[in-house]
Amino acid sequence: MYKLTRTETFSACHRLTASHLSPEENERLFGKCGRRHGHNYTLEVTVCGPLDPACGMVLSVSELKRIIRERVLEDFDHASLEDDVAEFAAVSNGVGKSGRLSTAENVARIIWERLEPHLHHRLYKVKLRETDKNVVTYKGPTEWSAAGR
Repeated sequence: MYKLTRTETFSACHRLTASHLSPEENERLFGKCGRRHGHNYTLEVTVCGPLDPACGMVLSVSELKRIIRERVLEDFDHASLEDDVAEFAAVSNGVGKSGRLSTAENVARIIWERLEPHLHHRLYKVKLRETDKNVVTYKGPTEWSAAGR
């Protein structure tokens, strides 16, 4: 079994504000992240599997790059997550259609959901670096249930 990781970067802005909370509760929970701000994200997408005899790789790097570009970067790079990314687009309850705020955890999960159908069960993990100090790793929806949590 091999693992192949592709690293990409994108810049996006967002704000963390929950409409069901008061301004004071939002301030207490999210602090300065409740104001619109931006990040230069580093995205690592790891696929795993046996080597494809046709190319000698788990997956052609050019194919992985294309999938990430088309499914993630074209929508996320230089975007306002709540305005430009469908899964976070504001609806009447103040959160995205998915019911998720644009936290790093939710951004990583939505990236997984966008990539997984195109990687044919080879997606191993999505790692998203929001800042030098904040990094999220998501390994899919079965990770918690498999761990018995």
